[in-house]
Amino acid sequence: MKKHLIYYSIILASLVIMSCKDKNAFTISGTVNNPGSLKQIYLMEADSTQIAVVDSTNLSDQGKFQFKRKSPYPNLYKIRIGGSIFDLIAKNGDAIDFTTSLTDNTHAYQVTGSAESDKIKEFNRISNFYGDKNSKLAQEYQDKVQAQGKQSDSLIKVYMPVFQKNLSLYSAEVLKFIHANNNSLAAYYAATSLDLTRYEPQLIAYADSIKGKFTDNPGVQHFIAQMTALKPLSIGHPAPDFTTGGIDGKAVKLSDYKGKYVMLDFWASWCGPCRQENPNVVKQYAIYKPLGLNILGISLDVDRSKWEQAVKADKLTWAHASDLKNFEGPTERLYHIEAIPSNFIINPEGTIVAKNITGTDLEEFLSKTFNKSQQIVKIK
Repeated sequence: MKKHLIYYSIILASLVIMSCKDKNAFTISGTVNNPGSLKQIYLMEADSTQIAVVDSTNLSDQGKFQFKRKSPYPNLYKIRIGGSIFDLIAKNGDAIDFTTSLTDNTHAYQVTGSAESDKIKEFNRISNFYGDKNSKLAQEYQDKVQAQGKQSDSLIKVYMPVFQKNLSLYSAEVLKFIHANNNSLAAYYAATSLDLTRYEPQLIAYADSIKGKFTDNPGVQHFIAQMTALKPLSIGHPAPDFTTGGIDGKAVKLSDYKGKYVMLDFWASWCGPCRQENPNVVKQYAIYKPLGLNILGISLDVDRSKWEQAVKADKLTWAHASDLKNFEGPTERLYHIEAIPSNFIINPEGTIVAKNITGTDLEEFLSKTFNKSQQIVKIK
């Protein structure tokens, strides 16, 4: 009889806990150890465009706080405690317990009652690890610049490759996390931290894999729509044809380059990064033009004279064209140009084989492509 009483007591306790949960809202019950003079806690909510404070509460004398909020769909929330921010994923019906200590320099926290919050916490461990590495690297670089009293190209050459390697390692870890947690909303938030220009194929593949999931989350649906729009212009797809005005006043068509390698180079005279990349493009063009590389520069200028002056000043000896309508030109809209510099390399069959590569990435791609082409020609 005693065992039966214990058994029924456990069932009753479970029912009481379940009945305390509000299916139309979520609660976050928190404890902040060693709060010092801290008095107020803030709850922030993420949407597809911003993160905003949606609630605040006072910390009790025992370091306790609680938030209760309705959420129309599972979403990312952030608790701001002093200068620290902690991520959670919450949905109606969740009863989340949160604990942290303000004296913990690692900003560690414990969370129960939300499996998705455990996943976002796992992602944050990856993000924080590589973020700390690059923050220390940046500080070390700044200290050496300050010691020398000026910016130094030699220092940049030392530190930039390390910084870029850290970013590559971080991105590789994020892609692993996304693959392992495809059914978790945390994977979506991890995906949004990746560089779209560099990881577009992987992000398009991820968007395809979550179609039909998270249908009530507008941020996810916006992401899927964005990737769906980019897919026809991604690597492996045929480049859409267009006609625009050449710098000499004659019409220029992409189809004029059928059977040839061509790089569409979207740029503008007013674009600093474009002008900085131009010497590299000039160098690569000189090397690979004899092997079959063509370039069609498409300017987003609206002032013809400034466009022409920049072409001459930067010694851009390839073909040039422009709609002279900034980002609103029909060619720019057709290719979904939202930032420059931007480029598309198209093979003789009219297929996009590379996209948005600059600097050493462009150099390496052209070297592999044209050296391979020459080997095939010799074999034939």
